[in-house]
Amino acid sequence: MDADVTDSAGPPSDPDRPAEDKPQDRSRDRSREESGRPEDETPGGTTSEGPSPEGPAPEDGAPQDEAPQEEGPAAPEADEAAAETGEGDSTEGVSAESGPKAGAEGGPKAAADADGVQTWADRPKDGIVAARKSHWLRWTALAASFLVLVAAGVGWWMYKKLDGNITTDTSAAAELKAYEKERPAPVVMDAQNILLIGSDSRAGDNRKYGRDDGGSQRSDTTILLHLAADRKSATAVSIPRDLMVEIPSCSTGDDKKSREQFTQFNTAFELGGTACTIRTVERMTGIRIDHHMVVDFNGFKGMVDAVDGVEICLKEPIDDKDAHLELPAGRQTLNGEEALGYVRARKSLGNGSDTERMERQQQFLGALVNKMQSNGVLLNPTRLYPVLDAATKSLTTDPGLDSLRDLYDLVRGMRDVPTEQVQFLTVPRQPYRNNPNRDELVEPDAGDLFKQLREDKPVAVVPADELEEAERDKESGQDGKPDDAGSESPTPTPTYSGSSAADDLCKQ
Repeated sequence: MDADVTDSAGPPSDPDRPAEDKPQDRSRDRSREESGRPEDETPGGTTSEGPSPEGPAPEDGAPQDEAPQEEGPAAPEADEAAAETGEGDSTEGVSAESGPKAGAEGGPKAAADADGVQTWADRPKDGIVAARKSHWLRWTALAASFLVLVAAGVGWWMYKKLDGNITTDTSAAAELKAYEKERPAPVVMDAQNILLIGSDSRAGDNRKYGRDDGGSQRSDTTILLHLAADRKSATAVSIPRDLMVEIPSCSTGDDKKSREQFTQFNTAFELGGTACTIRTVERMTGIRIDHHMVVDFNGFKGMVDAVDGVEICLKEPIDDKDAHLELPAGRQTLNGEEALGYVRARKSLGNGSDTERMERQQQFLGALVNKMQSNGVLLNPTRLYPVLDAATKSLTTDPGLDSLRDLYDLVRGMRDVPTEQVQFLTVPRQPYRNNPNRDELVEPDAGDLFKQLREDKPVAVVPADELEEAERDKESGQDGKPDDAGSESPTPTPTYSGSSAADDLCKQ
């Protein structure tokens, strides 16, 4: 009975060998058929339905043969499609079979697909997304680095340009050093006294503003700027060009020395330039000049244009051909050229005196400072740059202020000064007793002013009409204050005729 069953079922199965080993036997048969007997193999790589050399497979063995095929990813439909196209020898068809060959040719990725962990479609997509992210990160970093380099390059170029605009007055520094022993010593540390000189030379680009007498240098505007040590106030004192003063012996341009003389103030600049002017101011005031700046016409015009003009109010129209100025009465916004004519005009405005011209200059400078602070120019580097560019192009300074960093530190120290504490006044003076066309100092008022500045003490300014009214009331004893002679009071702050940057010229 058992023998009959064995004969009908084919070769007996090895009881020690599991049924799962049969796919390997089929793989070996398939290898032999691929090499020598392709007729027993279908184009898709599967076993044909015909009788095998080993005899017909038993019915009870069919499930064991089919079990390994269900574990692999290949489907009968794929085999049939491959058979119809004739691609039975392709790698795709072979890899569809389960077994060592498929694993060897498909690699780890095919094995991962067979286990259902990740598909071929998903794996490359993740790689592409990661590559794109990495690509954009690299480009973003490169773009940011490029922008930083460009910004640094532009900033360095701007700095070098402004720094190169400034002219250093080394000759004045050398002469001042030679006369160091006679110069006054500084009294208050951190307070700054800067002499601002407006060059009135007609040489070069300034030739159109008047005749050039051999290119001689002139100075119709000189201002002593005192910056308080706490940087809470700034006082600008104008020195009249016709003020009679003692001018020391100074070195002239032809390597000679001028004689010491008593003459009008602006002669000092014409004889010995900046150094002679500084020594004259120091002798007159007893104030140590820490720095100096010389600004010509074009520098002044450029600064006005850089802040888009300055607003003033005119009580009467102006028509001055010498100053190249023609303006109607009322509120006006002056550009650089008009502003220069306005501060230089003398004969066609008021009584034609230099006194009124200095008052106009002070009022205009106050309006310029107010415009710069109210528009945030001093706090905005993009707006400050044009102002500095215009100023430095026509600026000559001592070695202590000949760099952009030094100038910026100076401007930064002034930007927090309240406009009402930026004050302008003229030294107390009166017509010179021997020549009414010249001026002389009024004492002790002038001495008191110089002492306040020298010791960094406060100074108060009020409009001229208010000061005159206060003096009349004081002389008549109607100052509005009760008599209290027995009480002691602190020394009152000296008050002078002047203005502040907060004054509105259109309301006066």
